[in-house]
Amino acid sequence: MPIISKLSIIIPAYNEERTIHLILDKVRDVQLTGDISKELIIVNDCSSDDTEGAIQRYRQSNPELNIQYHAHPVNQGKGAALHTGISKATGEYLIIQDADLEYDPEEYNDLLKPVLSGFADVVYGSRFQGSKPHRILFFWHTLGNKFLTMLSNMFTNLNLTDMETCYKLFRTDLIQGLNLTEKRFGFEPEVTAKISRIKDVRIYEVGISYYGRTYEEGKKIGWRDGVRAIYCIVKFGLRLG
Repeated sequence: MPIISKLSIIIPAYNEERTIHLILDKVRDVQLTGDISKELIIVNDCSSDDTEGAIQRYRQSNPELNIQYHAHPVNQGKGAALHTGISKATGEYLIIQDADLEYDPEEYNDLLKPVLSGFADVVYGSRFQGSKPHRILFFWHTLGNKFLTMLSNMFTNLNLTDMETCYKLFRTDLIQGLNLTEKRFGFEPEVTAKISRIKDVRIYEVGISYYGRTYEEGKKIGWRDGVRAIYCIVKFGLRLG
């Protein structure tokens, strides 16, 4: 059985002044199985609002939390923020946590379960599997996600149901050993393609909740990101990058 003493939680943030403290409260309050400690790594991708001030105020009022803070001097994209966070992780495993309120940190233990049972090196949280709560939103967005997952599976020979999910849990040494280059939302198909090629890697998937946001509520991904995702699936599926 793997011994996990620390989970690194990578939080990319861009213009999340209104919600960053709420998600940090949720991360703070979750009790991990086996008293695993938490390392929060927040990467501010040059927000134009007061995201930095909100984070610093939170750190001051919660000094007991292990929070690393890193700020990009120019906006580079979610993928670039994740690259920074991944490089700084010191836990045996790491998980990606968006700074909005679409995903529930209480489900970290669900993702950790196949790891702690000795079965998995990587765990994806699927919004389209199981009976967890799922906000009903955009038909075409959901169809697009499923199309991208199917296309990705054709190249990787995996049978994922949700390649585009935020909740991805990795053994830290595996993901730190990858050469990741996509700086925006192309991170998802790139990391999936490259992690799938690691010899004998064990990838699992568990059902998670999804409390999606509308664009008025701050959702940022758009159709151009979908086009880029198709490009990345083909590029990295054919090992051209």
